[in-house]
Amino acid sequence: MRLVSLLPSATEIVYALGLGDELVGVTFECAVPPEHRAGTTIVVGGRDTRGMSPGEIDAYVKGQLAAGSDLYTLHAGALAGLDPDLILTQDLCRVCALPSGRVADAVDHLGCRAEVLSLDPYTLADVLDTILAVGAAARVPDRAEALVDALRGRLAAVRAAVAGRHRRRVAVVEWVDPPFGAGHWIPDLVEAAGGEPVATHPGARSTPTTWAALRAARPEVVLVAPCGFHLDGAAAQAAGVAARFPDAEVWALDADGLIVRAGPRLVDGAEAIAAILHPDAVPAAPPDAARRVA
Repeated sequence: MRLVSLLPSATEIVYALGLGDELVGVTFECAVPPEHRAGTTIVVGGRDTRGMSPGEIDAYVKGQLAAGSDLYTLHAGALAGLDPDLILTQDLCRVCALPSGRVADAVDHLGCRAEVLSLDPYTLADVLDTILAVGAAARVPDRAEALVDALRGRLAAVRAAVAGRHRRRVAVVEWVDPPFGAGHWIPDLVEAAGGEPVATHPGARSTPTTWAALRAARPEVVLVAPCGFHLDGAAAQAAGVAARFPDAEVWALDADGLIVRAGPRLVDGAEAIAAILHPDAVPAAPPDAARRVA
């Protein structure tokens, strides 16, 4: 089977299922191991936002959306040349990837025979179900079931380790300019890690808020996990956030690796948050996962 992934989280699922050799097309943001780069073609491009501040990125995104423009460009000719059997896409977030409708229209126009599977999880349970869906569509359902069973086992182990302990109030900042309170599956990660999520939107889209509203939620721990940033970038932004929460612990998280991409590594994120909230109950997080800034 020839697979094309149009979002980074789906690419991570493909590799976790052992299907890297069948992945022929990816986006410019997907993490592809060196040994597979020669065999994959970039079929989706977009603006390189490195060097832009969070406020500049927000203004660019709002401007594109207001103009009715896509944030990503599908290289239709490259896609057609790959002759894919299965294309993985999404409708969850226009900021994260092309919507599935654009992909389906392109496939029809090109006369491709590919199946288009849209992955649109809103909760942690939904994310695990998408892994099963990819496994079924890629004809490896047994691998997907084994992977999901292992992930559920790790989540159960975290919950057992923190059961009965005091649940500190946790706010997760998913963007800093303007501030966004976290939504989707992120509150589920905090709950699984033994925290009480506050100023969040469980199972719903993340939305802009204010620093005053976040402070009013009285968080004891603030986790800064800006979408699109790994730990160093998150830590640089968390340093500015810390001054707004003098009475709380402030931590930076590897957002792209552990928090915002709807794939298997979300369980790593739950484990890292548990290590922050209950360091005497669970193993310490890897040094590239989390960093305390205040």
